[in-house]
Amino acid sequence: MDAHPPVMIEVPVLEALVRDMFTAAGCSPGEAGIIASHLVGANLAGHDSHGVVRVPRYLDWMRSGFVHAGRELQTVMDGGAFVLFDAQFGFGQPMAKQAAEAGIARARANGAAVIALRNAGHVGRIGHYAEMAMEAGLISVHFVNVAGSNLVAPYGGVERRLSTAPFAVGVPLPERPVVLDFATSRVAEGKVLVASNGGKPLPPDALIEPDGTLSGDPHTLYGDYPPVGLREAGKGSGAIRAFGDHKGSGLALMCELLAGAFTGGGCAGPTAGRGRISNGMLSIYLSPAHFGTEADFHRIGREYVDWFTSSRPAKADEPVLLPGQPEARTRADRLAQGVPLQPDTWTSLVQAAAALGVAAPA
Repeated sequence: MDAHPPVMIEVPVLEALVRDMFTAAGCSPGEAGIIASHLVGANLAGHDSHGVVRVPRYLDWMRSGFVHAGRELQTVMDGGAFVLFDAQFGFGQPMAKQAAEAGIARARANGAAVIALRNAGHVGRIGHYAEMAMEAGLISVHFVNVAGSNLVAPYGGVERRLSTAPFAVGVPLPERPVVLDFATSRVAEGKVLVASNGGKPLPPDALIEPDGTLSGDPHTLYGDYPPVGLREAGKGSGAIRAFGDHKGSGLALMCELLAGAFTGGGCAGPTAGRGRISNGMLSIYLSPAHFGTEADFHRIGREYVDWFTSSRPAKADEPVLLPGQPEARTRADRLAQGVPLQPDTWTSLVQAAAALGVAAPA
């Protein structure tokens, strides 16, 4: 029997708590609502690494002046089919939402759009923006980097040279939408954070020590840390590994160059000691209707994914799934049952709320 069962929190209760916390911290109710909805949405999708476990860290960044409430999205360049936005270190979720809405509107009007976003606070789960595009019937591709955050060792190395550099693609097929969304690191940094808070253990080869030894111990990344409280990735001497050896390492490099260098927001290094981190995101939106292929796209794509998933499973009780299906199943379950939080994560959230004068539910 698990000695530390998760704390089950109903979705409306959890979202209201997080919204009230960010409002108390200085965000407008609308901004706080977007942040809370996105974080809880990540928990609903089963991406707990990008969920409410992040709240104390966001608040710490806000107090330190690394991220700011109430910032406006600045248009740096508008070329019609392409736009470069600067988030001015505002909270990432509201900024990325506005950037995605601009890309969706332009692609629906013109057939395609390229949207670059720089200097945003942590934008959260990237699959969310692909899902926004899919709801509008659009294909989207998203390259993301984390400027100032070198956490990942490139293939063949032990020193940190990459961010976790997420990548996402959304493909809107009738009744079978496909969302590919992953960090290019072996695990997302947030999963190391969850593991350090008593959550799901890391794979034993997720991290690498300076001598090349593989590790699944969060202390490799964070060094010493208290049972409850903030973790700092810079305190550990090791690194996260890239997924898929040279393949993940190469894709992460491209995310850095496209989302970091091309947008002008900066890469993971070598100027990682600037004190703050920020996300860059390069997004491409495509409208099948404008390309004149929508009917064939839906027909051929649906036939293919049906054939793809019909492969005889390696384990009889584990059928082949499409990217995005596990998230959809988890979302349905957690909407009905509540969001499971590790006790340490819940304690951190309650303590952060109390510091803001916000009462947490019993």
